[in-house]
Amino acid sequence: MALRFIGIDPDTDEKNCPRVWVDDEKKELVFQGWKAGEELEDEVRSTGPLPDYEAVVRIPVRMVHILREACDAIEHPDVVR
Repeated sequence: MALRFIGIDPDTDEKNCPRVWVDDEKKELVFQGWKAGEELEDEVRSTGPLPDYEAVVRIPVRMVHILREACDAIEHPDVVR
């Protein structure tokens, strides 16, 4: 796996916080976020199944610019940032 770190929650203490990576080999975005509680998971299940091997994580809106950067990085890996 070739994870490329994109960014971290800008309002963090840099310990246990939301982060975003790009897996260049698999062409996937990888997220670390806060675990969803049962209430949110139930709401997610109301739109479809949530298998045991999947998870719901929360990412704050203040990280939108980091998510955009990650999307650009995976769609256009040839563009150097």
